[in-house]
Amino acid sequence: MAAIRRAEVTWNGTLQAGRGTASALSSRAFSELPVSWAARTESPGGMTSPEELVAAAHASCYAMAFAGSLGRAGTPPERLSVAADVTFDKSDAGWRVVSSALTVRGVVPGISSADFTAAAESARDTCPISVALKGNVALSVEAALDA
Repeated sequence: MAAIRRAEVTWNGTLQAGRGTASALSSRAFSELPVSWAARTESPGGMTSPEELVAAAHASCYAMAFAGSLGRAGTPPERLSVAADVTFDKSDAGWRVVSSALTVRGVVPGISSADFTAAAESARDTCPISVALKGNVALSVEAALDA
């Protein structure tokens, strides 16, 4: 069965001067997060952006995919810390998301550094958010085991 999640944004005003709010309607996990063009292209100023939300989605999806693959390989993680840096930049074609750079640090008993890195790269290519971004956004992962 397909899982459908719903979010909603209300926007008031022009692109440059306007503001909006984003809410998660399915989970109610967040409501009325403030968004603006300036927060997207300049300083966040306490507001979020679509790119920050994509970064959160990518980091959490990747963490789940990586934990699942490590577990299936017989080396379940004790802990994974994942960050995603999503870059929004202006090119000749206009503004676009150009990259999502994942960084993962993990505590995974019984795995070598080389195997951890290989598994991290595989998870980068198979997490559903990576699959959605692939071909449109440069994807990378930097992986390291914690002692």
